Amino acid sequence: MPFKYLVETLDRLEKISARTQMTVILVNLFKETPPEIIDKVVYLMQGKLGPDWKDIPNFGVSEKFLVKAVSLAYKKPEKEIDALYKQLGDLGIVAETLTSNAGGSQVAGLMSWIGQQEKRELTVIEVYNTLYRVALAQGEGSRDIKIRLISGLLSEAEPLEARYIIRIIEGRLRLGVGDATVLDALAIAFGEGVQDRPVVERAYNLRADLGHIAKICASQGVKVLSDVKPEVGIPIRPMLAERLNDPVEILRKIGGDGLVEYKYDGERGQIHKKGSEVYIYSRRLENITHMYPDVRELAQKFIKAREAIVEGEIVAIDPETMELRPFQELMRRKRKHDIHIAMKEVPVAVFLFDLLYVDGEDLTVKTLPERRKVLESIVENDQNWTIATYIRTSDPDKFMNFFMKAVSEGAEGVMAKAVHGNSLYRAGARGWLWIKFKRDYKSEMIDTVDLVAVGGFYGRGRRGGKIGTLLMAAYDPETDSFKTVCKVGSGFTDEDLDKMYSLFEPYIIQHKHPRVDSIMKPDLWFVPAKVAEIIGAELTLSPLHTCCWNKIRSGAGISIRFPRFIRWRDDKAPEDATTMTELVEMYTRQLKKLEEAK
Repeated sequence: MPFKYLVETLDRLEKISARTQMTVILVNLFKETPPEIIDKVVYLMQGKLGPDWKDIPNFGVSEKFLVKAVSLAYKKPEKEIDALYKQLGDLGIVAETLTSNAGGSQVAGLMSWIGQQEKRELTVIEVYNTLYRVALAQGEGSRDIKIRLISGLLSEAEPLEARYIIRIIEGRLRLGVGDATVLDALAIAFGEGVQDRPVVERAYNLRADLGHIAKICASQGVKVLSDVKPEVGIPIRPMLAERLNDPVEILRKIGGDGLVEYKYDGERGQIHKKGSEVYIYSRRLENITHMYPDVRELAQKFIKAREAIVEGEIVAIDPETMELRPFQELMRRKRKHDIHIAMKEVPVAVFLFDLLYVDGEDLTVKTLPERRKVLESIVENDQNWTIATYIRTSDPDKFMNFFMKAVSEGAEGVMAKAVHGNSLYRAGARGWLWIKFKRDYKSEMIDTVDLVAVGGFYGRGRRGGKIGTLLMAAYDPETDSFKTVCKVGSGFTDEDLDKMYSLFEPYIIQHKHPRVDSIMKPDLWFVPAKVAEIIGAELTLSPLHTCCWNKIRSGAGISIRFPRFIRWRDDKAPEDATTMTELVEMYTRQLKKLEEAK
């Protein structure tokens, strides 16, 4: 497949924001793509070389070295490239411009005289393989190898191809195409229509590799996906919880009787074991095995099955008292080097709460009591490796007492889980089978929310010249978009503010992102990427924010009064953020309590 066909499609996608139009364009692209390379097309369209959980190095090309590659490709001084970059503000446009201008050069004239038809077309697989070589180039001399490979691609590229080669390497594709849109397009292109979407989505949830799922669809058809089971080494998209703060209502939602377990303040880990091999994936499906060699050893020793996929919370502990430590301490494990030093500084324990697969059996189709029974049969308990503390109850008083006990022992609350006949593991889905009940942060707004930064405002005074306030948004699964909730400027340390611009620099765009719904216009727009935990005084109605627009009152959305930043949630993807449905539930409960108080 010519690379030109792919980039022309990307260019069309970049110019539209309607999801239905995007879906139609993707359907046509997928139908025209040879099945053997459709996975590569999906990856490149996402600006990737594979799913995030695969240990594929990033391109490792700084802006400075990319300028060198452009300079080498077009035989122009780096100073000239820098000047053009400052003028155009987009290195991809710079490459496109220089490629177009090259058409009038003597060399281009000679090529035309020889015969333009002899010019070789770049193919998708050639571009993908070259970029893969760029990513894999490591160690001494790798910089020069990367520059030569990139400049070689650019020198053979047509203008539009050059633009997107640069943007893929920079990680600056601005398409606004989410996974949900790709899944719709696959169901339409290779199935009987959108009615096949649930089959495609379930397969993707069990094997979180969009390119792999696309390849199965294109080569074997959608129906084959019905037989897809979990596979050790390929992470499963995690099941997610709703939230409530009333034990009576929680128990009613889960069927009157449920399993209530500690909600630990740690990092959710999906642990895969196959013989002596162990892989650990984060909530965002990143491979974090290197962070936890001690957890890997615990899994090897205490999982009594040849193959298994278990879920648990990895929590920092005091090794002398076994007291739980806060999540922030665990983040000291996020380092590539000297991990054995970090292990000594921040010891951990693992509290298991689910089993998704064991020795060839898919347990996601089993009820929670069935999964828990098998989990307890294959796990040997140890001081640092055990089943999460839990009770089974239908009594709200026992529920509340257990909650208070959990908080007093360092947990951040409890998770209540349904145990009825429909309590299956809903991979990648959020619902009322699991409900979290978190501790009070000494605020009228009982629970924190996780919101996505979609824009930034420059500060004044001491914050002059810095991004001092962020525009935050909640996720709307129905439209696959992000709708604004509040501006947050408090809670940041001086260090946070000093690093704010560099933190968001890779995500700055010149226009509102297609997946963002906002009335406000910040100084800077961001690609929805960074998730933050926010607390506030109360939820309120606002005519300035689009979250839950017209849901409570006509002409108003839900906002947060006096919001305050607590921490970054790098363990959460933007689509894992608090949803509009959750905010409506929170606002309704708050209103009910105010009315009861009156």
